[in-house]
Parts: sequence; C-alpha cells; structure tokens
Amino acid sequence: MVECLTVAMVLSDRTIKEEIAKGRIVIEPLDPGCIQPASVDIHLDKKLLVFKTRRYPFYIDVKQSTDDVTELVEIDDEKPFLLSAGEFVLASTLESIELPDDIVARLEGKSSLGRIGLLIHSTAGYVDPGWQGHLTLELSNVSKFPITLYYKMAIGQISFLRLTSPAERTYGSPGLQSKYQAQSEPTASRYFKDYQEG
Repeated sequence: MVECLTVAMVLSDRTIKEEIAKGRIVIEPLDPGCIQPASVDIHLDKKLLVFKTRRYPFYIDVKQSTDDVTELVEIDDEKPFLLSAGEFVLASTLESIELPDDIVARLEGKSSLGRIGLLIHSTAGYVDPGWQGHLTLELSNVSKFPITLYYKMAIGQISFLRLTSPAERTYGSPGLQSKYQAQSEPTASRYFKDYQEG
C-alpha cells in the first residue's frame, strides 16, 4: 500500500496573484512589477532602531526590556543611512503583510545585497499563518565597508508556502503569547515578556 504524503508547496507567481485577488494574502502597498516567479520583492521603510554605543550597564539582560538599548532614527528622503562595517540595526518593511490560516511566508534577502555583505535577518525569516503587520528586519553588515541604506530600496523578498491543513491556532491567537502582531515599525525584542508571563 502506497501512502500519499502531503507536502507544503511554494506558491508560484500565478497563485500569489490569485491569493492577493481573493484578499487572502494582503501586501500593501504592492507594485505588481514586484511579483517575481515565486516571491514578492519588499522594500525598506524609513525608521530604524539603532543600538546605542554608550550605555550602562554594558550588556543586554534578556530578562529586561531593551527599550533603553536602542534609539529610533529615520532615513532621510534624499540621503542614505550608512550601516557601518559590523553594525546591526533593526528596520521594517515598507509593506504591511497579512496571511490567512493556511499559508506561511519566508523572508529572504536579495542575492545582490548578500554579495556585498548585507544580511536582512539572522533568525526572523519565518512568518506564521495569521500574521498581520510590517515585518521587522535584522540588518547586519558583515563586510569590511559601510553600506548605504536608502528609503524604499528593494531590501528582500517574501515567498509563500501552503500548509498541509489550516492552522488550528494562528499567530495572535489567545494563549500563544504572540508578541509582535500588528507592529507598524521596527520593534525591539520582547523576549523579556517570556519571564513576566511565564
């Protein structure tokens, strides 16, 4: 007897357009020219959370809020932000993303930017079903030179996968302790809430 194994499938451009037309996948704003064969290009918003270089104490305590560790800056409409060699900042997608209960998304960098040392996430590349909001990007410059960041530049791409069945509890459901639902700008770590809620 042969068992049929259902696997998650990456959505093609045709299916992405169909899901957007049905309102099941929401990407706002969306330029139709940004839809690639199996992904959609996303862009950099202007707000960045920059880590302070001089602070006391000189460490990050994961059990405490990190609000005092970062400061919000904005990329000028005309001039770029210079991401120094070895620097790490939090940024946000220009686009707001919404997913239904049976689709997850994967966030990936642009290969052309990766080839100059710009990484857009270290661990936050997965977007749960039920997600709503702008995605926080973890921008790292692993090159030896500063890299320019421009407002609205194409910064990455998002692909979509259909689940084997709809999720029973989507992101943001009661009891899941979803910390970042409906975020509209780069959001600092809320890991410390695990200790407050646990």
